[in-house]
Amino acid sequence: MNISHSLLHWYSQNKRPLPWRETRDPYKIWLSEVILQQTRVAQGTEYYHRFLVAFPDVQSLADADEQDVLKLWQGLGYYSRARNMHHTAKEVVEKHNGIFPQTAEGLKKLKGIGDYTAAAIASICFDESVAVLDGNVARVISRLYAINTPVDSNEGRKTITDLANNLLDTNHPGTFNQAVMELGALVCTPKSPACNACPIAFACEALKIKQIENFPVKTPKKTPTIRHLNYLVISFKKEKEKFILMRKRTGNDIWKNMYDFPCIESIVASDTDEVLESCVKSGFFGGFPFVVKHVSDEYIHQLSHRRLLARFIRIEVKGVPKLTDNITAVRKDRIAELPLPRLIDRYLATLL
Repeated sequence: MNISHSLLHWYSQNKRPLPWRETRDPYKIWLSEVILQQTRVAQGTEYYHRFLVAFPDVQSLADADEQDVLKLWQGLGYYSRARNMHHTAKEVVEKHNGIFPQTAEGLKKLKGIGDYTAAAIASICFDESVAVLDGNVARVISRLYAINTPVDSNEGRKTITDLANNLLDTNHPGTFNQAVMELGALVCTPKSPACNACPIAFACEALKIKQIENFPVKTPKKTPTIRHLNYLVISFKKEKEKFILMRKRTGNDIWKNMYDFPCIESIVASDTDEVLESCVKSGFFGGFPFVVKHVSDEYIHQLSHRRLLARFIRIEVKGVPKLTDNITAVRKDRIAELPLPRLIDRYLATLL
């Protein structure tokens, strides 16, 4: 039996009716691929529609303010994706007259477009014979050929990419790539794969040796770094309006150009009195009297390599505290308009 024929037939009968499968517009395919990185399809579909309403084409996205893009992205995490996407839209407009390059190599020259996204766009939109490699494809190929090299190593990625390119149906590269990804999403799942429903089970080496759960092989994960964050939710009144101090993050990190609260980070969990004493010594409250209104329970926020343990200390200052270049006073009813990390948004859901 032919693997390509079996897989394409299965896909035609079982593929999900996803909105980006109804188009070959490179802008829409690119948008869907960026959103779906590290994101479940159900959640990603909602954001895909939301972005197309706000930015129906690459020109409108290029013309947008970065803060509007970040605000619309809020909740998806990995905010560098949104910043890179905005940068790429500008690049496509300014350097390519609003037209996406039609080859994977040309697409990879754009900021934020790597091997996988470039291959997806080039194969789906322009019929270029280049295989995609995402988590689903890596799992399918590693099981199909029982590959013992870790899929997240350089050697493993090269091996799987070469095998995927050899397997690729060059007459229907875009459809074939989507079929492999769909097989990984629906059948060849990480746990309890439905091998009895797999159209290419007849060729699967891992199934033959009854070790399907042992593939793909991965490099052991490192223990995440723990960071203790003491957020200062400082409020004050000015002309009968209530304001809260917000910090714009200007460093080159995952939350760049987003807003959180002033923060004191500690190596271990700190006592609230110690945190406040540090604030007073540094003149953070401008010498004005203050009252601690509430100290939150610990919020846990898991990132890929870090585990954030955050407390929010709500403080009311009897005067206008010190402002700096990146610390600004925001009217309480306007905070929700700012681009906020998910951790801050979770806390504000209780505060506001």
